[in-house]
Amino acid sequence: MKHYSYESLEPGMKESFQRTVTEEMMELFYRISGDNNPMHMEGGIAKSKGFSGRLVYGMLTASFYSTLVGVYLPGEKCILQELDTSFHKPVYIGDQLLITGTVREKDELFRRVRISAVIRNQRGERVSKAAITVGFYE
Repeated sequence: MKHYSYESLEPGMKESFQRTVTEEMMELFYRISGDNNPMHMEGGIAKSKGFSGRLVYGMLTASFYSTLVGVYLPGEKCILQELDTSFHKPVYIGDQLLITGTVREKDELFRRVRISAVIRNQRGERVSKAAITVGFYE
């Protein structure tokens, strides 16, 4: 776990980490959310709609933005305050995702940081992007 203080952050700073989406992640997310949409549950239905297989929950992939700010950039002692995300390509079980965040600006008055983030799959395709605002409680 990293810990950048508010003072140590500068625009342009970056951090990244990787995750591979597993069947277990899908099952746990289903159990937590109760989202039983057939596109997430049944590969045959997703394939009949033109996809390669079951679609990974968008909010499962978006949860990696929480990991980004809580563990990597800035890490401890911050709290996610705003998340504006969009999804661009489907994610499938077994995809290897690279999650990257870049500090864009600092708000001195409220001690908040704006981070732009992107998730790319193993082919380098952007599957999601986000604008994130975090505050500090140190």
